[in-house]
Amino acid sequence: MTRRSFLATSALAAAASMAGPWGPPPARAQRVDKLTFGTNWKAQAEHGGYYQAVATGLYKKAGLEVTIRMGGPQINHPQLLAAGAIDFNMGSNCFSALNYVKNNIPMVCVGTVFQKDPQVLIAHAGQGHDSLAAMKGKPIMISPVARAGYWQFLRVRFGYTDDQIRTYTFNMAPFLADKSAIQQGFATSEPYKLEKAGANIIVHLLADGGYSSYATTMETSWKLVDEKPDVVQRFVNATIEGWYTYLYGDPTPANALIKKDNPEMTDDQIAYSFAAMKKHGLVDSGDAEKLGIGAMADARWKDFHATMVEAGLYASDLDLRRAYTLQFVNKKHGMQLKKT
Repeated sequence: MTRRSFLATSALAAAASMAGPWGPPPARAQRVDKLTFGTNWKAQAEHGGYYQAVATGLYKKAGLEVTIRMGGPQINHPQLLAAGAIDFNMGSNCFSALNYVKNNIPMVCVGTVFQKDPQVLIAHAGQGHDSLAAMKGKPIMISPVARAGYWQFLRVRFGYTDDQIRTYTFNMAPFLADKSAIQQGFATSEPYKLEKAGANIIVHLLADGGYSSYATTMETSWKLVDEKPDVVQRFVNATIEGWYTYLYGDPTPANALIKKDNPEMTDDQIAYSFAAMKKHGLVDSGDAEKLGIGAMADARWKDFHATMVEAGLYASDLDLRRAYTLQFVNKKHGMQLKKT
């Protein structure tokens, strides 16, 4: 017997002895990485792709055990991300990532879900408030946090002034009582409630007026990006798949989990938000149509930064390379799941 045949025979014998009468030994269990992801508010259709990835096992298939930690009042997920208490966070917009850099916090945006920020201004129909430009000089109800956010875009682009500001307390009664009123909102939420209350409204999406911020971004730590890029990539990929199957497949698994986490959420609200996301192209538009959901572009980040530099919020030499990375997106991942 040659050495080669001896080794081959020995290997077969060893395999047979390991197999026993029931066949070959079981494959080694796949390593599972446990992650916690924090959302920006209570569970809703705007979080559908993440819940879909949990409900249909897409995260599990990617070797991840993902726990969704629901946001809400008094919950500061960016702070928990910076402290290492959660692994990923849903950033509200581009301000979040720029603020990390401004304050020297080593967190980074690794992808986005919304190509268009859902922020809107809402007015009653027939009052002459037919465009964002037409509302210059008119009283507008916005939240205090909006003053240092999208309001700065409106100042730079359309010449809005701070004396227009009235405080929005998230109570829509003042708007309903005054036909000349204008208020802030999200395309997926307030219009539904106002229309349900009988208001005849017009809705202006800031993104369609040139507001270039991304929204519902995926944030994590530079430490995780540097030390475990495969984990980040698997999370991003499975999230993208979750959004494709939520938007173009059967969304009921995600919706069931959304209502479980947030019992106040209704089927009607979910249906309206779902339809609004598709109508306005919040998720799948622009670069996402060519490069896949999650896509980002250097030009968009530079445009947003330049606008906010003009508004006086950031220094012109702020290092954008520390705010975001294109390492995990723009790969057309999951596009085969899109069904038109």
